Amino acid sequence: MSNLDEFKKGLLKENPTLVGLLGMCPTLAITTTALNGIGMGLATTFVLVGSNLVISLLKKVIPRSVKLPCYIVIIAGFVTLIEMLMKGYIPGLYKSLGTFLSLITVNCIILGRAEVFASKNKVLPSVLDGLGMGLGFTCSLTLIASVREILGAGTLFGLKLPVLNTMTIFILPAGGFFVLGCIIAFVNRIAKKKPPVTAGCAECSLNGECAACENKGGAEE
Repeated sequence: MSNLDEFKKGLLKENPTLVGLLGMCPTLAITTTALNGIGMGLATTFVLVGSNLVISLLKKVIPRSVKLPCYIVIIAGFVTLIEMLMKGYIPGLYKSLGTFLSLITVNCIILGRAEVFASKNKVLPSVLDGLGMGLGFTCSLTLIASVREILGAGTLFGLKLPVLNTMTIFILPAGGFFVLGCIIAFVNRIAKKKPPVTAGCAECSLNGECAACENKGGAEE
């Protein structure tokens, strides 16, 4: 896979939120305004790129027996840095994101990319992987937050829009689940994603040879 492909895969094909269904906690909690969405997304992107870079550089130095604690320490360092920068330069957004900014440290997207990709690949692909995944996460959060803010408050990035009726439910948790589900369904539709073929069905490439299937336990008798 080329470096460009490593970058592009996180934007849609392997989007961590809309395809991988990762990072659901911040996705549903802070996407009440578009500014929150883009702020959390860019903060996560910064941590993803930085941690992927360092972990890729140190992959041969970090002992296998303590790799997870080491990853968390590296990630926590970048989270602390972005917290200090946001608190100093954009305190309003820092206050709005609250504890979810600190929880980036244990975000499964970042830990997942560190374990699955950065610890096994060279520096440039690891940086591009982090950048692509981070921007995909940012786009997802911003899209979800924009829909919720427009329908729930009649604004976008704090600017009043000529919306006739607003529904408060869209800025409540139930509205977040609804918007997320609709967007995931739309993405699956345009990507023409099909459900997995179950073992034993007519479309199975094994043509009924269930004994050779790894999932034979799930096949119908």
